[in-house]
Amino acid sequence: MDQAETLRQKMLYMNKPLAKAIAVVSGKGGVGKSNFSINFASELATKGHKVLLMDMDIGMGNVHILLGASSDQNILHYLEGDGSIEDVIVEVEGGFSYISGGSGLNKMVEWKDLEITRLMDGFNVLQQNYDYLIFDMGAGASENGLELIMAADEVIVITTGEPTSIMDAYSMMKFIHMRDHDKSFALLCNRVMNPEEGKVALSRLSSAMNKFLNKDVRILGSLPEDPYVRRSVISQTPFTKLYPDSPASKTLKNMVQAYVAHNNEEVHSVKPRFTERLSAFFRRK
Repeated sequence: MDQAETLRQKMLYMNKPLAKAIAVVSGKGGVGKSNFSINFASELATKGHKVLLMDMDIGMGNVHILLGASSDQNILHYLEGDGSIEDVIVEVEGGFSYISGGSGLNKMVEWKDLEITRLMDGFNVLQQNYDYLIFDMGAGASENGLELIMAADEVIVITTGEPTSIMDAYSMMKFIHMRDHDKSFALLCNRVMNPEEGKVALSRLSSAMNKFLNKDVRILGSLPEDPYVRRSVISQTPFTKLYPDSPASKTLKNMVQAYVAHNNEEVHSVKPRFTERLSAFFRRK
């Protein structure tokens, strides 16, 4: 009877829609990656989706500061303890939840089997309980957290219109693409002074990926430079909530609406689940 129940639960799990895992990355710091991640998560939640944001900027995480909602617990407390993954989740006013990463995540390859098992168990639970898992990764391409990026269903790359930022974003995508040619990319240009600046930057990145790597990427669009964004940071509140009629908020709301519509229309091929891909990384180690 126990075996039959286990099999029944496994079949239910296999047929249940799971959260889409998204890694948000940038080639360099200071492009507004964390602020985008927060407002992206908040706006997805506003549209009725269950969203979990995980701060993976090891040693430099600032999601809790931007939200004005801190917690003494992070995912390491779950991995090293005996509670559930829900114990380290913080719910915020924006309608979504987040988990602090913890500095010990930069040594994932040194984890014990028990910690790896608990991580997989925890992520399996999260994938069943949420629609989107958003990982706010540290800037640049490093081995710290690379396994999460490679396991994600999609990578959102943040750049600005500056030439150095564009080049860094391309280098980041190339770094990931060379390890997984099937990885899906979406591009966002942040803090543009005018729409043309964003179009030029995104066109250059998209063309370079297509020409040199034979890779098509998804264009999310551009977010304008907006003084209300800075005010919201000072107030520790998502700008889409605090200033819903600001230029950046209106643009992001339209962007999220288009993003969700695209996901609903997307025909998904059969791919390994996020947790299965992450588990494969640890097996290789």
